[in-house]
Amino acid sequence: MEVQDQESLGRWDGLGSRDASSRTEAMENICQDVMRKAEAIGPITASVPSPPALGCLPNSDLNDILAHLLMLSKRCPFEDVRARCIRLLKAVQDLGVRIPRPLGNGPSRFIPEKEILQVSKVDPRTQSIFEDAFAALGRLDNISLVMGFHPQYLESFLRTQHYLLQMDGPLSLHYRHYIGIMAAARHQCSYLVNLHVNDFLQVGGDLKWLNGLDEAPQKLQQLGELNKILAHRPWLLTKEHIERLLKAEEHSWSLAELIHAVVLLTHYHSLASFTFGCGITPEIHCDGGHTFRPPSLSQYCVCDIANGNGHANHHDDPLGNQEMCGEVEVLMERMKQLQECRDDEEASQEEMATRFEREKTESMLVVTAEDEECVPSRDISRHFEDPSYGYKDFSRRGEHVPTFRVQDYSWEDHGFSLVNRLYPDVGQMLDEKFQMAYNLTYNTMATHKDVDTSMLRRAIWNYIHCMFGIRYDDYDYGEINQLLDRSFKIYIKTMVCSPEKTTKRMYESFWRQFQHSEKVHVNLLLMEARMQAELLYALRAITRYMT
Repeated sequence: MEVQDQESLGRWDGLGSRDASSRTEAMENICQDVMRKAEAIGPITASVPSPPALGCLPNSDLNDILAHLLMLSKRCPFEDVRARCIRLLKAVQDLGVRIPRPLGNGPSRFIPEKEILQVSKVDPRTQSIFEDAFAALGRLDNISLVMGFHPQYLESFLRTQHYLLQMDGPLSLHYRHYIGIMAAARHQCSYLVNLHVNDFLQVGGDLKWLNGLDEAPQKLQQLGELNKILAHRPWLLTKEHIERLLKAEEHSWSLAELIHAVVLLTHYHSLASFTFGCGITPEIHCDGGHTFRPPSLSQYCVCDIANGNGHANHHDDPLGNQEMCGEVEVLMERMKQLQECRDDEEASQEEMATRFEREKTESMLVVTAEDEECVPSRDISRHFEDPSYGYKDFSRRGEHVPTFRVQDYSWEDHGFSLVNRLYPDVGQMLDEKFQMAYNLTYNTMATHKDVDTSMLRRAIWNYIHCMFGIRYDDYDYGEINQLLDRSFKIYIKTMVCSPEKTTKRMYESFWRQFQHSEKVHVNLLLMEARMQAELLYALRAITRYMT
C-alpha cells in the first residue's frame, strides 16, 4: 500500500514540472488510473441518496482524487494541466460517476472573485512565482492567490515559508507541520489546520498524533505553554519558560530547535490573522471546498447559503454610504497637517512617553467582536491546551501591559542576529519580509496618485506594536488617533488579537473607498507587525536565558 501511495505521489509531483513533456507523462498516468477506477464503479443511479460528506461515499479514494483534479482544473498555473483535468473530469462524468463542484465563490469571502488574480491571466513574473509555489507544494493555495495583489511581497513570503517548512533546519519535517497545526489551532483556524494535517501525513507524520496534543510526543506537548503565551499575551514570556524547555532532560529542546519552533509558531499565529482578516475560504480539494451534491434549481447549495457564500455581491458600491465619500480626502488632509506640525514643533520626551501610555491604555479598551463567544470545535481544540486562555481575559480585568522599549531590544540590533546565528539565513529572510511589508507602496490612496503613504503605514505598524506594549521613543503616538478611526482600530485589534472573530462587516466598515488590494496590504502590515512583536518577546526571553 505504501509503495502504491509513493508511486501515486510521484505522479502528482510530475504535474509541477516546468518541462511540458514531464507534465504530459504524469497526466497520462493519472488519467489511466482515474478512468480504471471510475469504470470499476460504473454509473451511480438516481435512486442512491446524495451522501452528506466526501468520506461517506463507498469509494472515497476516487472522490479524493476527483476533488484534487477539480482543484487542479481551477488552480494549477500550467494551462495544459488545467485543460487535461477539465477533460478528465468530463470523461468520468460521462461514465455516470458523479463529479464534485466547488463551493463558494473564489479564494475569499470578502473580496469578489473577479477582482482576485486568475491563474490564467497573470504577468510573467507572477506566473513564475505561482509555478514555483505549485512545484514546492503541489498546490497554489488561496492565501497565495489573495497575496497575489502584491507579487513582490508574495515572492518573499513564499521563499521564507518554503525554507521554514521544507529546507534543511533543526526540526524534522513532520515536527514542523505539527507545530504549524498547534499554532493555527490556537486561533481556531481550521483552514490552516486542515492544510497542515494533509502535509503532516504526506511527510510521514504519525496519524495518532492528530487525535490530540496528548497523543503527541512529550517534547511537543511541552511547547503548548509557549504556544499559548506567544499567541495571546507574549509580554508574559520569561527566561524561566525558555529554561524549562531547554532543560527538560530526555525531552529537552536545543537552542536551534527552539528558535525554529518559535519562528514557526509566530509565523502561523500571524498567518491565522491574515487568513481570517481576508476571509480566506477552504481550498477546493479540502473539506468545505467542494461538494458532490448536484446544484439545486436556484444554483444554490444549502451549504453555500449557510456559509454566507451566496452569489449576491456586496462590494459593487465602491464609495459605500454617502457619508463616506470624503474619507480619503480627510485622511490625506490629516497627513498633510501632521507633517506640517512635525516641521513646526517637536514634543518633549516626557510628552511623547505620556502619549504612548495613553494610546496603549486606550488600545486595551478597544472592544473586539466579543458578543459571540467562539467555542473551538473538538476537531481544532484537541491540538492545544487551555482553550479559555486568550487576549480578552486580561484586557477585561484591566491588567497592565508593561512597556517594552525598542531601544533596549530591537529586531534590527538584537533579534535578527540571534535568529541568524542559531538558524542560518532565516533572520535575513524574515528581515526582508518585514521590510517588504513595511515599505511596500504604490504611492496611491484609493483613486489618488503620487501620495506618500509612509506616515500611514508607520501609524498602523506602531499601533499594533503599541497594543503589545512595544514603544518607539522617537514616534509621536498622538498621530495614531488622527490617522486611524474607530472602525479601523476595531478591525485591527480583532484581527491581531482575536482573528477568529473577524467578520465581513468589519472588513467592509473600514476604509470604505479604498481598493481591495489596499486592504490586503493593510492585512500584510498587520500580519508582519504581529509576527515581529511576538518574535521580539520570545527572542528577548531567549537572550535573557543565554546571558
